[in-house]
Amino acid sequence: MAVSKKRDKNVYKAPRNLGKPDDTDNPRWLLPTAVTLLIIGPAWIITYYISRAQYPLDIGDWNLLVGFAFMAAAMLLLTRWK
Repeated sequence: MAVSKKRDKNVYKAPRNLGKPDDTDNPRWLLPTAVTLLIIGPAWIITYYISRAQYPLDIGDWNLLVGFAFMAAAMLLLTRWK
């Protein structure tokens, strides 16, 4: 009967990154910027409704788009948060 070859015991194993990985840290500005945008967006829309479309800018219903753009930018930033 044929004898199988023995497996080489010196197989390379990739090292685990057990230390603190450098490239997974968040930038210091990311979370404060996202939270600020999440506060400014609804505040913009609420100001628009409370002032009966006179404030914050005289651009009519486009103020809603501006408020939602602030919130969308915050959500885009939060997708990069680790």
